[in-house]
Amino acid sequence: MSDVTIPGFVASGVAAGIKRTGALDLALIVSELPCAAAAVFTQNKFAAAPVEYDRHILAVNSDAMQAVLINSGCANACTGVEGLANARRMAELAEQALGLPPTACLVMSTGVIGVQLPLEKLLRGVPDAVNALAADGLDRAALAIMTTDTRPKTARGQFTLASGETVHLWGMAKGAGMIHPNMATMLSVVLTDAAITPAALDRALRHAVDRSFNAVTVDGDTSTNDTLALLANGAAGNASLTPDSAAFMAFQQALTAVCLSLAQQIVRDGEGATKFAAITVSGAASDADARLAAKAVAHSPLVKTALYGGDANWGRILAAVGYSGAQVDPDRVALHFGSAAFNLTPLQVVAAGQPLPYDEAAATARFTQPEIEVLIELGLGAGQATVWTCDLSHAYVDINGHYRT
Repeated sequence: MSDVTIPGFVASGVAAGIKRTGALDLALIVSELPCAAAAVFTQNKFAAAPVEYDRHILAVNSDAMQAVLINSGCANACTGVEGLANARRMAELAEQALGLPPTACLVMSTGVIGVQLPLEKLLRGVPDAVNALAADGLDRAALAIMTTDTRPKTARGQFTLASGETVHLWGMAKGAGMIHPNMATMLSVVLTDAAITPAALDRALRHAVDRSFNAVTVDGDTSTNDTLALLANGAAGNASLTPDSAAFMAFQQALTAVCLSLAQQIVRDGEGATKFAAITVSGAASDADARLAAKAVAHSPLVKTALYGGDANWGRILAAVGYSGAQVDPDRVALHFGSAAFNLTPLQVVAAGQPLPYDEAAATARFTQPEIEVLIELGLGAGQATVWTCDLSHAYVDINGHYRT
């Protein structure tokens, strides 16, 4: 990590006492200027109180957002009417301490489900977070949102417009378990100094999420608290970006790169993970079919345990493709294993749905690397998709068997 700044934003991370360990557990990000804002949320029907609150706030105020307050150590999920009131109170505490108008602050929470938010600790912690705000406080904010993460996750990017202004982006994310697409389990905040309308911001965000956070899986469980918020304060001084312009496309590309970096960092830090795998399906009847097949392979427990054991058990992969719901002709399927990160070129193990006389040791060599490529060719069309996943190890069971205790 390194100290980074984004023009017009300040941040902090403090210990409010929510975590038993005394670690940082309260993050605050504030813009000096009102921001255009967009967000995507979990599709879980048991959406956490902060998710419900933020959905409402963005519906009424997507063009003047100015702060995000995030706590770790308590998810404030499945907490009923009291939980929703606590989420609202959490936002109000920040707005009052910062002198902001109502509905100017988004809130996020992460941690144990089914526990009420300890407001008495926030009453003390929020003023501390406000007092600690600094232009170089983003890294501490990234530390404060961690739960079972072993390391903070941040990414940044920038590009220069034809008119001469340089636009900056920075993002942070947390997530290691309960990670599954739709929209992918995590909390994330992405900041930019671009001037852009909320509608254009929302369009760029959904494009980026579809190619990043919606293309990763750790364990197949979609959380109650997934939130990705994007704030743009216009400090770059550019003319407002509009969809379909070259400048908007450049912004969308930079945003996608930041989101993809964060999403892949989450998979690499999956609970108990020892392997990072890219599952690519090509030659599908459609991109949607390719995504179906790649996701089925990526979150198959049998495939993930084979990744962990370094067992090039290709039958499990074809079985997952077969039940994925994608259109499949077994007589056209080909399968390769590779590891570009370790200079191991793809080795074909299946052609026309049948095993080839491949070198088992060579296949195992690719499957035992920390980074693995699984390449599946369906031979039906031009559809293609990649999903990133990790292995399933003994440590995952250890972590989640004692999460609350």
